[in-house]
Amino acid sequence: MTDFDRDAATYDATLSDALAVSGESKEYFARGRITYLKDCLDRLSGSVTSVLDFGCGIGSGTMLAEILNTVNVLGVDVSARSIDQARQANPDLRFMTLAEYVPASEFDLAFCNGVFHHIPPPERLSAVAVVLRSLRPGGRFAFWENNPWNPGTRYVMARLEFDRDAITLTARQARRLLRDGRFNIVQTDFLFVFPRLLRFLRRYEPRLSRWPLGAQYQVLCEKPR
Repeated sequence: MTDFDRDAATYDATLSDALAVSGESKEYFARGRITYLKDCLDRLSGSVTSVLDFGCGIGSGTMLAEILNTVNVLGVDVSARSIDQARQANPDLRFMTLAEYVPASEFDLAFCNGVFHHIPPPERLSAVAVVLRSLRPGGRFAFWENNPWNPGTRYVMARLEFDRDAITLTARQARRLLRDGRFNIVQTDFLFVFPRLLRFLRRYEPRLSRWPLGAQYQVLCEKPR
């Protein structure tokens, strides 16, 4: 049993409680990540018909399918209990455990959020290799992680039992990891700078996306053609 098998039933409530300090729900952040990714892909003329949700947890597949306009979404996770919950919540999508999954160079896009800070550093390159083998040549990987330089991020993670042993990655470390895993880096962006209390300033966030201020960052990269 993994730690996330034990936490699967309470994951949503625990995360929502910790995020309350920002004034926003977990859905706000989930939608923000995927909408931002969609904007990036549109600018890059990226056509997406199939998506791998790597480390899907209890399931964000429905929002991925909705915003990216594709029904071909596969969620994989190490936690069998999380996969069971994801199947119940998203009956129209596919899910399987990482132990069942066999990469086959078939996806246009891979997406992960807050996954790699749970993977022990010596095992991270192997996880990147799974994603690489899952993508077709030219396929893209949207790597989202928590920004350890953001004090709000550190505060929220300190309140989460399942993040107590997390080992965070800076954006620079993430890029190095992805390059070592044979990905080409396309761009790095920081998101979620202002809490709800300062939401009137959010219109300026696009101008700040290259500065390491936001609560999370995305490293968008590409498998060599």
